[in-house]
Amino acid sequence: MIWRAAALSVWIVLGRFMVSWAGTDSEEPNLMAQAAVLMDAETGRVLFGKNEDQIHPMASTTKIMTCILALEYASPEDGVTVSSYAASMPDVQLGIREGETYRLKDLLYSLMLESHNDSAVAIAEHVAGSREAFADMMNQKARDIGCTDTFFITPNGLDAKEEEGEKIHSTTAKELALIMRYCMFLSPKKEDFLEITRAPSHTFSNVEGTRSFSCINHNALLTTMEGALSGKTGFTNGAGYCYVGAVRKGEKTFIAALLGCGWPPHKTYKWQDMRKLISYGNETFDYYEVLKEKIELPDLPVLDGIEEDTGLSVEYPDELSLKILMKKDDTVTIKKKVAKALKAPVEPGMAAGQVDYYVGDDLIASFPIKTTRKVRKWNLDFCAKTLLNRFFFCYNPE
Repeated sequence: MIWRAAALSVWIVLGRFMVSWAGTDSEEPNLMAQAAVLMDAETGRVLFGKNEDQIHPMASTTKIMTCILALEYASPEDGVTVSSYAASMPDVQLGIREGETYRLKDLLYSLMLESHNDSAVAIAEHVAGSREAFADMMNQKARDIGCTDTFFITPNGLDAKEEEGEKIHSTTAKELALIMRYCMFLSPKKEDFLEITRAPSHTFSNVEGTRSFSCINHNALLTTMEGALSGKTGFTNGAGYCYVGAVRKGEKTFIAALLGCGWPPHKTYKWQDMRKLISYGNETFDYYEVLKEKIELPDLPVLDGIEEDTGLSVEYPDELSLKILMKKDDTVTIKKKVAKALKAPVEPGMAAGQVDYYVGDDLIASFPIKTTRKVRKWNLDFCAKTLLNRFFFCYNPE
């Protein structure tokens, strides 16, 4: 990557290092969605947002969480027996019946390809014992991922409100994208998730062998956009049309989430918004090398030490490289957090602070600062030995 000299400015002031690239950005997309986000899949950084922290119901995009929890906490070969409650779910439904048994893996294809609501509840009850217990698992996983404004009530995304309280089944565009990022790139079951969600179709029977089913993938983006990796559609009267998905363009991978993207008859708005978001991301953002050179640090004072100070170094990766997806005019700020002093004894490799790299307000990388020299402690034993050594060195019997 060649950076124009006129577009580069570097300064270090009180531990702050700043790099700027000048350029002209593509025009931000005008979206139909009430809330939307474009995210860098590698870092989880929001590249573009429209009301990205606004809470909305999310319809069947919920099912990405149902799917990943089932993959992580149960075996795909498990037999799932259908309850009367699961069988009573409204359309869209597979049409499973109370008492029937299905392989969990087959129900997951039903869940993700056709978005069947009855399959979602059957899966939830099998994994956690009840819909309520599964919702608790969903909410805990959301918190683990870093979502603070997401609240799950159902495993299928049907509009719902908690029995006691004011919360509804909901999330934000940003947090929905974070959940998709976890499912696709961070979960130990990410490969299984992708295998299911990318399948064009799936045919199966119940365990008893008395009924057969065929599911078709309704994620149109997989066949209409080059580089589409995975995604999930959703619709309820309360949520409107929703979508979350990921697209790879060369070495760039984007996650996009849309909430409230039109109501009937505007079913295609979500595809228009997705194309706008991905096009904007691909045209506006490129990878830039941030680690141009190592940061040099002054020696650090050591209290009660025989030596007065120790050296410091930043523990960079072996290959000095940190490429970040960013705009030409994004600002990278490097902030150093270093201890004022250490107390003896000090060994090489002790933690003394860290160097944080930010793009705008987003923390993108941290590297530890370590000590480089040993410093022994000044104590009475050392004083006595020093005095004795000096006495014998200076003693002259003549």
